[in-house]
Amino acid sequence: MRLSKNRSVPQHGLLGQKMTGPSPMRRRAASANCFLVIWLVLICAWHGKASEAAEASILAAVEPDDNRTNGLGDWIWTAQTLDRQTCQFWRSFEVPRGAAVVRARLRMTVDNEYTLFLDGRELGRGAEWRELYDYNLTPLMSPGRHVLAVIAVNSFSYAGMLFGMRIDLADGRVIEIKSDESWRIVPAGTRGWEKMTKAAPALPKATIVARFGGDPWWSTPIRMNEMPTLQPIKVFFWQTGGFQIALLTICALVILFSFWLMAQLALHKKERLLLQRERARIAMDIHDDLGSRMTQLVLHGEVAQSELPAESSMRWQLDRICQEARDVLSTLDEILWAVNPRRDTLSDFSAYVCGYAQEFLKPTAIQCLFDVESEASDLVLDLPIRRALLMVIKETLNNAVKYSGASELLLQIRCRGRRLLVVIQDNGKGFIPTAATKQRNGLANMTQRMNELGGTCLVTSQPGQGCRIEFALTLKPSRKQQSAWTGKPTQPQALTHETKDTQDANEIFEANHTAQQ
Repeated sequence: MRLSKNRSVPQHGLLGQKMTGPSPMRRRAASANCFLVIWLVLICAWHGKASEAAEASILAAVEPDDNRTNGLGDWIWTAQTLDRQTCQFWRSFEVPRGAAVVRARLRMTVDNEYTLFLDGRELGRGAEWRELYDYNLTPLMSPGRHVLAVIAVNSFSYAGMLFGMRIDLADGRVIEIKSDESWRIVPAGTRGWEKMTKAAPALPKATIVARFGGDPWWSTPIRMNEMPTLQPIKVFFWQTGGFQIALLTICALVILFSFWLMAQLALHKKERLLLQRERARIAMDIHDDLGSRMTQLVLHGEVAQSELPAESSMRWQLDRICQEARDVLSTLDEILWAVNPRRDTLSDFSAYVCGYAQEFLKPTAIQCLFDVESEASDLVLDLPIRRALLMVIKETLNNAVKYSGASELLLQIRCRGRRLLVVIQDNGKGFIPTAATKQRNGLANMTQRMNELGGTCLVTSQPGQGCRIEFALTLKPSRKQQSAWTGKPTQPQALTHETKDTQDANEIFEANHTAQQ
Protein backbone atom coordinates (compact mmCIF):
# COMPACT_ATOMS: atom_id res chain seq x y z
CA MET A 1 0.00 0.00 0.00
CA ARG A 2 1.41 3.31 -1.04
CA LEU A 3 0.93 6.45 0.91
CA SER A 4 0.81 10.04 -0.36
CA LYS A 5 3.66 12.51 0.74
CA ASN A 6 1.24 15.04 1.84
CA ARG A 7 -0.33 12.78 4.40
CA SER A 8 2.62 10.74 5.54
CA VAL A 9 4.99 12.78 7.85
CA PRO A 10 8.00 11.23 9.48
CA GLN A 11 7.91 10.89 13.30
CA HIS A 12 11.17 12.73 13.76
CA GLY A 13 9.97 15.75 11.82
CA LEU A 14 7.86 16.96 14.75
CA LEU A 15 10.97 17.28 16.90
CA GLY A 16 12.48 19.69 14.49
CA GLN A 17 9.53 22.03 14.36
CA LYS A 18 9.70 25.40 16.40
CA MET A 19 7.26 25.79 19.36
CA THR A 20 5.41 29.01 19.04
CA GLY A 21 3.28 28.88 22.41
CA PRO A 22 3.25 27.35 26.04
CA SER A 23 2.27 23.82 26.62
CA PRO A 24 -0.95 23.08 28.64
CA MET A 25 1.00 20.74 30.99
CA ARG A 26 3.38 23.47 32.03
CA ARG A 27 0.62 25.92 32.75
CA ARG A 28 -1.11 23.46 35.06
CA ALA A 29 2.17 22.75 36.99
CA ALA A 30 2.88 26.46 37.53
CA SER A 31 -0.60 27.14 38.88
CA ALA A 32 -0.29 24.21 41.33
CA ASN A 33 3.02 25.52 42.65
CA CYS A 34 1.56 29.01 43.27
CA PHE A 35 -1.38 27.54 45.17
CA LEU A 36 0.97 25.47 47.36
CA VAL A 37 3.10 28.50 48.24
CA ILE A 38 0.05 30.58 49.20
CA TRP A 39 -1.29 27.73 51.32
CA LEU A 40 2.01 27.35 53.18
CA VAL A 41 2.16 31.11 53.88
CA LEU A 42 -1.34 31.07 55.33
CA ILE A 43 -0.56 28.05 57.52
CA CYS A 44 2.62 29.69 58.88
CA ALA A 45 0.82 32.90 59.69
CA TRP A 46 -1.92 31.04 61.51
CA HIS A 47 0.58 29.01 63.55
CA GLY A 48 2.51 32.17 64.48
CA LYS A 49 -0.57 33.81 65.90
CA ALA A 50 -1.48 30.66 67.83
CA SER A 51 2.01 30.39 69.37
CA GLU A 52 1.93 34.05 70.37
CA ALA A 53 -1.43 33.54 72.03
CA ALA A 54 -0.17 30.42 73.86
CA GLU A 55 2.95 32.26 74.98
CA ALA A 56 0.86 35.14 76.20
CA SER A 57 -1.39 32.80 78.16
CA ILE A 58 1.64 31.09 79.73
CA LEU A 59 3.18 34.42 80.72
CA ALA A 60 -0.13 35.54 82.10
CA ALA A 61 -0.34 32.38 84.20
CA VAL A 62 3.21 32.77 85.49
CA GLU A 63 3.12 36.54 85.91
CA PRO A 64 -0.50 37.39 86.62
CA ASP A 65 0.42 40.87 87.87
CA ASP A 66 3.29 41.66 85.51
CA ASN A 67 1.75 45.07 84.98
CA ARG A 68 3.15 47.38 87.61
CA THR A 69 -0.24 48.71 88.63
CA ASN A 70 -2.16 45.43 88.59
CA GLY A 71 -3.86 44.61 91.88
CA LEU A 72 -3.58 48.11 93.37
CA GLY A 73 -6.50 49.54 95.29
CA ASP A 74 -7.54 53.14 95.82
CA TRP A 75 -5.90 55.99 97.70
CA ILE A 76 -7.02 55.81 101.35
CA TRP A 77 -6.49 58.03 104.39
CA THR A 78 -8.35 59.18 107.44
CA ALA A 79 -11.54 61.21 107.17
CA GLN A 80 -9.56 64.40 107.85
CA THR A 81 -6.23 65.30 106.23
CA LEU A 82 -3.78 67.53 108.11
CA ASP A 83 -0.23 68.70 107.64
CA ARG A 84 2.41 66.76 109.60
CA GLN A 85 -0.11 64.04 110.23
CA THR A 86 0.65 60.40 111.12
CA CYS A 87 -1.83 57.73 110.19
CA GLN A 88 -1.60 54.11 111.39
CA PHE A 89 -3.25 51.56 109.08
CA TRP A 90 -4.04 48.02 110.23
CA ARG A 91 -5.41 44.98 108.48
CA SER A 92 -5.33 41.22 109.03
CA PHE A 93 -5.72 38.33 106.62
CA GLU A 94 -5.49 34.56 106.82
CA VAL A 95 -3.80 31.96 104.64
CA PRO A 96 -5.85 28.72 104.69
CA ARG A 97 -4.43 25.83 106.70
CA GLY A 98 -2.61 23.26 104.64
CA ALA A 99 -2.27 25.63 101.67
CA ALA A 100 1.13 26.10 100.06
CA VAL A 101 2.05 29.62 99.00
CA VAL A 102 3.58 29.71 95.52
CA ARG A 103 4.05 33.43 95.19
CA ALA A 104 3.32 36.53 97.30
CA ARG A 105 3.93 40.06 96.01
CA LEU A 106 3.20 43.41 97.67
CA ARG A 107 3.30 46.81 95.97
CA MET A 108 2.58 50.08 97.67
CA THR A 109 3.42 53.73 98.13
CA VAL A 110 2.38 56.54 100.46
CA ASP A 111 2.20 60.26 100.08
CA ASN A 112 4.64 61.16 101.71
CA GLU A 113 6.44 58.52 103.86
CA TYR A 114 5.67 55.09 105.29
CA THR A 115 6.98 52.20 107.40
CA LEU A 116 5.65 48.72 106.60
CA PHE A 117 5.23 45.89 109.15
CA LEU A 118 4.24 42.25 108.73
CA ASP A 119 3.34 40.38 111.93
CA GLY A 120 5.17 43.03 113.93
CA ARG A 121 8.36 42.79 111.86
CA GLU A 122 9.50 45.84 109.93
CA LEU A 123 9.83 45.07 106.21
CA GLY A 124 10.91 48.40 104.79
CA ARG A 125 10.37 52.12 104.37
CA GLY A 126 9.61 54.49 101.53
CA ALA A 127 9.70 58.28 101.09
CA GLU A 128 8.74 58.98 97.45
CA TRP A 129 5.04 58.83 96.59
CA ARG A 130 5.68 58.99 92.83
CA GLU A 131 7.49 55.65 92.96
CA LEU A 132 6.10 52.17 93.62
CA TYR A 133 7.80 49.82 96.07
CA ASP A 134 7.71 46.09 95.31
CA TYR A 135 8.18 43.44 98.06
CA ASN A 136 8.58 39.70 97.57
CA LEU A 137 6.91 38.14 100.63
CA THR A 138 6.91 34.52 99.47
CA PRO A 139 9.47 33.32 102.09
CA LEU A 140 7.47 34.99 104.88
CA MET A 141 4.05 33.57 104.00
CA SER A 142 2.84 30.54 105.92
CA PRO A 143 -0.61 29.16 106.73
CA GLY A 144 -2.36 31.06 109.49
CA ARG A 145 -3.37 34.61 110.37
CA HIS A 146 -1.09 37.50 109.45
CA VAL A 147 -1.18 41.20 110.27
CA LEU A 148 -0.28 44.13 108.01
CA ALA A 149 0.55 47.46 109.63
CA VAL A 150 1.59 50.71 107.99
CA ILE A 151 2.72 53.92 109.67
CA ALA A 152 2.06 56.67 107.10
CA VAL A 153 3.26 60.25 107.51
CA ASN A 154 1.94 63.29 105.61
CA SER A 155 4.24 66.29 105.45
CA PHE A 156 1.72 68.70 103.95
CA SER A 157 -1.17 69.07 101.47
CA TYR A 158 -2.65 65.85 100.05
CA ALA A 159 -2.14 62.48 101.74
CA GLY A 160 -2.95 58.90 100.82
CA MET A 161 -1.80 55.30 100.76
CA LEU A 162 -1.90 53.01 97.72
CA PHE A 163 -1.61 49.30 98.43
CA GLY A 164 -1.92 45.99 96.59
CA MET A 165 -0.99 42.46 97.58
CA ARG A 166 -1.50 39.17 95.76
CA ILE A 167 -0.92 35.67 97.15
CA ASP A 168 -1.03 32.70 94.74
CA LEU A 169 -1.65 29.31 96.30
CA ALA A 170 -0.58 25.96 94.89
CA ASP A 171 -4.20 24.82 94.42
CA GLY A 172 -4.94 27.79 92.13
CA ARG A 173 -6.66 30.02 94.67
CA VAL A 174 -5.68 33.65 94.91
CA ILE A 175 -5.79 36.02 97.91
CA GLU A 176 -5.87 39.72 97.07
CA ILE A 177 -5.56 42.56 99.55
CA LYS A 178 -6.02 46.12 98.34
CA SER A 179 -6.18 49.54 99.87
CA ASP A 180 -9.88 50.04 100.54
CA GLU A 181 -12.29 50.67 103.39
CA SER A 182 -11.51 47.32 105.03
CA TRP A 183 -8.40 48.87 106.56
CA ARG A 184 -8.66 50.22 110.14
CA ILE A 185 -7.17 53.40 111.58
CA VAL A 186 -5.37 52.81 114.90
CA PRO A 187 -5.11 55.81 117.26
CA ALA A 188 -1.66 57.07 118.14
CA GLY A 189 -0.17 55.72 121.36
CA THR A 190 -1.69 52.24 121.07
CA ARG A 191 0.86 49.67 122.21
CA GLY A 192 1.47 46.47 120.29
CA TRP A 193 -0.99 47.33 117.54
CA GLU A 194 1.43 46.04 114.89
CA LYS A 195 0.90 42.49 116.21
CA MET A 196 -2.72 42.39 117.29
CA THR A 197 -4.67 39.79 115.34
CA LYS A 198 -8.15 41.24 115.94
CA ALA A 199 -9.30 44.81 115.59
CA ALA A 200 -11.52 46.43 118.19
CA PRO A 201 -14.98 47.32 116.85
CA ALA A 202 -14.41 50.94 117.86
CA LEU A 203 -11.51 51.40 115.44
CA PRO A 204 -12.58 53.66 112.54
CA LYS A 205 -12.36 52.45 108.97
CA ALA A 206 -10.14 54.01 106.35
CA THR A 207 -11.60 56.57 103.94
CA ILE A 208 -11.12 56.45 100.16
CA VAL A 209 -9.80 59.89 99.27
CA ALA A 210 -9.33 59.18 95.54
CA ARG A 211 -9.67 56.37 93.06
CA PHE A 212 -6.62 54.87 91.47
CA GLY A 213 -5.36 57.20 88.75
CA GLY A 214 -7.45 60.12 89.99
CA ASP A 215 -6.14 63.60 90.70
CA PRO A 216 -3.82 64.67 92.17
CA TRP A 217 -1.93 61.34 92.01
CA TRP A 218 -0.45 59.39 89.15
CA SER A 219 -1.78 56.50 87.16
CA THR A 220 1.68 55.17 86.29
CA PRO A 221 4.65 55.37 88.68
CA ILE A 222 7.88 56.93 87.51
CA ARG A 223 9.89 53.98 88.82
CA MET A 224 9.48 50.53 90.37
CA ASN A 225 11.75 49.87 93.37
CA GLU A 226 12.55 46.22 94.00
CA MET A 227 12.97 45.88 97.76
CA PRO A 228 15.29 43.23 99.29
CA THR A 229 13.70 39.84 99.89
CA LEU A 230 13.56 39.07 103.59
CA GLN A 231 13.92 35.58 105.01
CA PRO A 232 12.05 34.19 108.02
CA ILE A 233 13.67 34.89 111.35
CA LYS A 234 15.36 31.75 112.68
CA VAL A 235 14.43 31.10 116.29
CA PHE A 236 17.16 29.06 117.97
CA PHE A 237 16.40 26.81 120.90
CA TRP A 238 17.88 29.27 123.42
CA GLN A 239 15.47 31.92 122.12
CA THR A 240 12.36 29.85 122.75
CA GLY A 241 10.11 30.64 125.66
CA GLY A 242 10.45 27.18 127.20
CA PHE A 243 14.23 27.37 127.28
CA GLN A 244 14.20 30.86 128.77
CA ILE A 245 11.72 29.82 131.44
CA ALA A 246 13.85 26.78 132.26
CA LEU A 247 16.97 28.96 132.39
CA LEU A 248 15.28 31.46 134.71
CA THR A 249 14.11 28.60 136.91
CA ILE A 250 17.63 27.18 137.12
CA CYS A 251 19.04 30.63 137.91
CA ALA A 252 16.44 31.09 140.65
CA LEU A 253 17.30 27.68 142.11
CA VAL A 254 21.02 28.51 142.00
CA ILE A 255 20.38 31.82 143.75
CA LEU A 256 18.25 30.12 146.40
CA PHE A 257 20.91 27.44 146.86
CA SER A 258 23.56 30.17 147.18
CA PHE A 259 21.52 31.91 149.86
CA TRP A 260 21.09 28.58 151.63
CA LEU A 261 24.85 27.98 151.53
CA MET A 262 25.50 31.48 152.83
CA ALA A 263 23.05 30.86 155.65
CA GLN A 264 24.76 27.55 156.46
CA LEU A 265 28.17 29.22 156.44
CA ALA A 266 26.90 31.97 158.70
CA LEU A 267 25.38 29.35 161.01
CA HIS A 268 28.62 27.34 161.12
CA LYS A 269 30.59 30.50 161.76
CA LYS A 270 28.30 31.39 164.61
CA GLU A 271 28.53 27.86 165.98
CA ARG A 272 32.32 28.03 165.82
CA LEU A 273 32.31 31.38 167.58
CA LEU A 274 30.07 29.99 170.29
CA LEU A 275 32.34 26.94 170.60
CA GLN A 276 35.39 29.15 170.97
CA ARG A 277 33.62 31.19 173.62
CA GLU A 278 32.66 28.02 175.44
CA ARG A 279 36.23 26.76 175.27
CA ALA A 280 37.50 30.06 176.63
CA ARG A 281 34.94 29.93 179.45
CA ILE A 282 35.91 26.36 180.36
CA ALA A 283 39.59 27.30 180.36
CA MET A 284 38.89 30.27 182.63
CA ASP A 285 36.78 28.14 184.98
CA ILE A 286 39.46 25.45 185.18
CA HIS A 287 42.16 28.04 185.79
CA ASP A 288 40.22 30.08 188.32
CA ASP A 289 38.56 27.22 190.19
CA LEU A 290 40.50 23.98 189.95
CA GLY A 291 43.87 25.68 189.49
CA SER A 292 43.44 27.86 192.55
CA ARG A 293 42.19 24.94 194.65
CA MET A 294 45.12 22.73 193.65
CA THR A 295 47.53 25.56 194.42
CA GLN A 296 45.98 25.99 197.85
CA LEU A 297 46.27 22.23 198.39
CA VAL A 298 49.98 22.32 197.61
CA LEU A 299 50.49 25.32 199.90
CA HIS A 300 48.62 23.65 202.78
CA GLY A 301 50.65 20.49 202.33
CA GLU A 302 53.91 22.39 202.36
CA VAL A 303 52.86 24.31 205.48
CA ALA A 304 51.83 21.09 207.23
CA GLN A 305 55.09 19.46 206.14
CA SER A 306 57.15 22.31 207.59
CA GLU A 307 55.46 22.03 210.96
CA LEU A 308 56.31 18.34 211.37
CA PRO A 309 59.62 17.09 212.76
CA ALA A 310 62.23 15.97 210.26
CA GLU A 311 62.08 12.37 211.46
CA SER A 312 58.27 12.14 211.20
CA SER A 313 56.83 9.55 208.76
CA MET A 314 53.99 11.89 207.85
CA ARG A 315 56.48 14.33 206.36
CA TRP A 316 57.33 11.89 203.55
CA GLN A 317 53.64 11.25 202.82
CA LEU A 318 52.86 14.97 202.72
CA ASP A 319 55.77 15.52 200.32
CA ARG A 320 54.36 12.85 198.01
CA ILE A 321 50.91 14.44 198.16
CA CYS A 322 52.36 17.84 197.26
CA GLN A 323 54.28 16.35 194.33
CA GLU A 324 51.14 14.66 193.03
CA ALA A 325 49.30 17.97 193.32
CA ARG A 326 52.06 19.68 191.33
CA ASP A 327 51.73 17.00 188.62
CA VAL A 328 48.00 17.61 188.54
CA LEU A 329 48.66 21.34 188.12
CA SER A 330 50.99 20.56 185.20
CA THR A 331 48.31 18.40 183.58
CA LEU A 332 45.75 21.14 184.11
CA ASP A 333 48.10 23.61 182.46
CA GLU A 334 48.36 21.28 179.45
CA ILE A 335 44.56 20.95 179.27
CA LEU A 336 44.13 24.72 179.53
CA TRP A 337 46.58 25.24 176.70
CA ALA A 338 44.73 22.72 174.50
CA VAL A 339 41.29 24.12 175.27
CA ASN A 340 42.12 27.82 175.05
CA PRO A 341 41.17 29.05 171.50
CA ARG A 342 43.68 31.89 171.75
CA ARG A 343 46.50 29.34 171.58
CA ASP A 344 45.64 27.91 168.17
CA THR A 345 48.51 29.42 166.18
CA LEU A 346 51.75 27.71 165.22
CA SER A 347 53.81 30.22 167.17
CA ASP A 348 51.90 29.42 170.38
CA PHE A 349 52.29 25.72 169.71
CA SER A 350 56.05 26.09 169.16
CA ALA A 351 56.45 28.18 172.30
CA TYR A 352 54.54 25.69 174.41
CA VAL A 353 56.39 22.65 173.05
CA CYS A 354 59.79 24.29 173.56
CA GLY A 355 58.84 25.26 177.09
CA TYR A 356 57.60 21.77 177.83
CA ALA A 357 60.78 20.17 176.42
CA GLN A 358 62.98 22.51 178.43
CA GLU A 359 61.16 21.75 181.68
CA PHE A 360 61.00 18.03 180.92
CA LEU A 361 64.73 17.75 180.19
CA LYS A 362 65.90 20.06 182.99
CA PRO A 363 66.30 17.28 185.58
CA THR A 364 68.25 15.17 183.07
CA ALA A 365 71.74 15.45 181.62
CA ILE A 366 70.42 16.07 178.11
CA GLN A 367 71.02 19.51 176.63
CA CYS A 368 68.13 20.64 174.44
CA LEU A 369 68.68 22.68 171.26
CA PHE A 370 65.82 24.43 169.51
CA ASP A 371 65.51 25.31 165.82
CA VAL A 372 62.09 26.93 165.39
CA GLU A 373 61.07 28.85 162.29
CA SER A 374 59.62 32.24 163.06
CA GLU A 375 57.80 32.53 159.72
CA ALA A 376 54.17 31.45 159.25
CA SER A 377 53.56 32.10 162.96
CA ASP A 378 49.93 33.00 162.19
CA LEU A 379 49.20 29.57 160.75
CA VAL A 380 46.28 28.05 162.65
CA LEU A 381 46.42 24.53 164.10
CA ASP A 382 43.13 22.92 165.00
CA LEU A 383 42.69 21.27 168.38
CA PRO A 384 43.02 17.63 167.17
CA ILE A 385 46.28 18.45 165.36
CA ARG A 386 47.80 20.26 168.33
CA ARG A 387 46.77 17.49 170.70
CA ALA A 388 48.17 14.71 168.50
CA LEU A 389 51.46 16.52 167.83
CA LEU A 390 51.90 17.26 171.49
CA MET A 391 51.35 13.60 172.42
CA VAL A 392 53.87 12.27 169.88
CA ILE A 393 56.45 14.88 170.94
CA LYS A 394 55.99 13.95 174.60
CA GLU A 395 56.35 10.27 173.76
CA THR A 396 59.53 10.96 171.78
CA LEU A 397 61.07 13.02 174.59
CA ASN A 398 60.15 10.35 177.11
CA ASN A 399 61.80 7.64 175.00
CA ALA A 400 64.92 9.78 174.58
CA VAL A 401 65.24 10.21 178.34
CA LYS A 402 64.60 6.54 179.13
CA TYR A 403 66.51 4.72 176.40
CA SER A 404 68.80 6.96 174.33
CA GLY A 405 71.55 7.87 176.82
CA ALA A 406 72.10 11.03 174.77
CA SER A 407 73.76 14.23 175.88
CA GLU A 408 72.12 16.50 173.28
CA LEU A 409 68.72 16.66 171.67
CA LEU A 410 67.61 18.84 168.76
CA LEU A 411 63.98 19.95 168.44
CA GLN A 412 63.25 21.42 165.03
CA ILE A 413 59.92 22.88 163.85
CA ARG A 414 59.63 23.94 160.19
CA CYS A 415 56.72 25.01 158.01
CA ARG A 416 56.86 25.18 154.22
CA GLY A 417 53.60 26.43 152.79
CA ARG A 418 51.08 24.14 154.44
CA ARG A 419 53.52 21.34 155.15
CA LEU A 420 54.55 21.15 158.81
CA LEU A 421 57.70 19.25 159.77
CA VAL A 422 58.72 18.46 163.36
CA VAL A 423 62.13 16.77 163.83
CA ILE A 424 63.52 15.37 167.10
CA GLN A 425 67.10 14.13 166.86
CA ASP A 426 69.50 12.91 169.59
CA ASN A 427 73.10 11.74 169.71
CA GLY A 428 72.39 8.66 171.81
CA LYS A 429 73.23 5.03 171.36
CA GLY A 430 70.55 4.45 168.73
CA PHE A 431 68.67 1.24 167.96
CA ILE A 432 67.27 -0.88 165.18
CA PRO A 433 63.77 0.51 164.30
CA THR A 434 62.39 -2.79 162.99
CA ALA A 435 63.29 -4.64 166.18
CA ALA A 436 62.07 -1.86 168.46
CA THR A 437 58.70 -1.62 166.72
CA LYS A 438 57.84 -5.20 167.64
CA GLN A 439 58.79 -4.81 171.29
CA ARG A 440 57.44 -1.33 172.10
CA ASN A 441 54.04 0.26 171.61
CA GLY A 442 55.31 3.86 171.67
CA LEU A 443 56.54 3.96 168.08
CA ALA A 444 53.42 2.19 166.82
CA ASN A 445 51.19 4.64 168.68
CA MET A 446 53.04 7.62 167.21
CA THR A 447 52.71 6.21 163.69
CA GLN A 448 49.01 5.57 164.22
CA ARG A 449 48.38 9.11 165.52
CA MET A 450 50.10 10.67 162.50
CA ASN A 451 48.27 8.38 160.06
CA GLU A 452 44.93 9.45 161.55
CA LEU A 453 45.85 13.07 160.77
CA GLY A 454 46.98 12.20 157.25
CA GLY A 455 50.66 12.65 158.11
CA THR A 456 53.73 10.44 158.35
CA CYS A 457 56.15 9.33 161.06
CA LEU A 458 59.66 8.46 159.86
CA VAL A 459 62.17 6.89 162.30
CA THR A 460 65.84 6.82 161.27
CA SER A 461 68.34 5.20 163.64
CA GLN A 462 71.41 2.99 163.70
CA PRO A 463 73.21 1.53 166.71
CA GLY A 464 75.79 4.04 167.95
CA GLN A 465 74.58 6.82 165.61
CA GLY A 466 71.69 8.31 167.53
CA CYS A 467 68.06 8.54 166.50
CA ARG A 468 66.10 10.90 164.26
CA ILE A 469 62.28 11.02 164.16
CA GLU A 470 60.40 13.18 161.65
CA PHE A 471 56.71 14.04 161.91
CA ALA A 472 55.39 15.46 158.60
CA LEU A 473 51.85 16.75 158.13
CA THR A 474 50.04 18.71 155.41
CA LEU A 475 47.74 21.22 157.04
CA LYS A 476 44.28 21.89 155.60
CA PRO A 477 42.95 25.48 155.33
CA SER A 478 41.26 26.39 158.57
CA ARG A 479 38.01 28.32 158.76
CA LYS A 480 39.74 30.98 160.78
CA GLN A 481 42.45 31.43 158.18
CA GLN A 482 41.35 32.07 154.60
CA SER A 483 44.23 33.70 152.83
CA ALA A 484 42.27 33.96 149.58
CA TRP A 485 39.71 36.19 151.32
CA THR A 486 42.00 38.27 153.53
CA GLY A 487 44.76 38.63 150.97
CA LYS A 488 47.52 37.73 153.48
CA PRO A 489 50.32 35.60 152.11
CA THR A 490 50.62 32.35 154.06
CA GLN A 491 53.32 30.74 151.92
CA PRO A 492 56.58 31.79 153.58
CA GLN A 493 59.04 29.96 151.33
CA ALA A 494 59.23 27.18 148.84
CA LEU A 495 59.24 23.61 150.03
CA THR A 496 62.55 23.01 148.26
CA HIS A 497 64.45 24.81 151.04
CA GLU A 498 63.29 22.31 153.66
CA THR A 499 66.08 19.83 153.02
CA LYS A 500 68.78 22.52 153.10
CA ASP A 501 67.54 23.99 156.42
CA THR A 502 67.37 20.52 157.97
CA GLN A 503 70.92 19.74 156.82
CA ASP A 504 72.20 23.02 158.31
CA ALA A 505 70.60 22.24 161.67
CA ASN A 506 72.02 18.71 161.61
CA GLU A 507 75.51 20.00 160.89
CA ILE A 508 75.32 22.37 163.88
CA PHE A 509 74.05 19.57 166.09
CA GLU A 510 76.82 17.17 165.01
CA ALA A 511 79.50 19.88 165.43
CA ASN A 512 78.41 20.50 169.02
CA HIS A 513 78.38 16.77 169.70
CA THR A 514 81.93 16.34 168.32
CA ALA A 515 83.24 19.27 170.37
CA GLN A 516 81.84 17.75 173.55
CA GLN A 517 83.50 14.43 172.82
